[in-house]
Amino acid sequence: MTWWAWVLLGIALLVVEVATPGGLFAFFFGAGAIVVAPLAALGVPEAGQWLAFSVFSVASLLGLRRRLTLALEKGPPPTAELVGEQAVVLVEVTPGGEGRVELRGTPWSARTAGGTALVVGRRCRVERVDGLTLWLRAE
Repeated sequence: MTWWAWVLLGIALLVVEVATPGGLFAFFFGAGAIVVAPLAALGVPEAGQWLAFSVFSVASLLGLRRRLTLALEKGPPPTAELVGEQAVVLVEVTPGGEGRVELRGTPWSARTAGGTALVVGRRCRVERVDGLTLWLRAE
């Protein structure tokens, strides 16, 4: 196969990886095709090209996939970054009850983490996030 065919195959496989949800499989085969392109340009026989493509793709898949998926999945859940932020009470939050607050321009369900009621207009700190409910403490 010619070098440019390997490059096209590699790009096509990388596009497939981006366009489909999750397995992180086509990425390694796309990278393998791109790695083989210079070998094809240097005149390596077609059987050697296919062997190099197979070996590189499978070896990198087995050796790197787990590490890459773990690295991509790391990080705090998106709501964890809200802890410590200030929210403004929209609907009174009574002890044991639920109210509404505004945080970053978005209304949220809220509960009080302390024993005091949070009145409308009061600024509070987010102590924790439980699903879509913010637990607040008065400042």
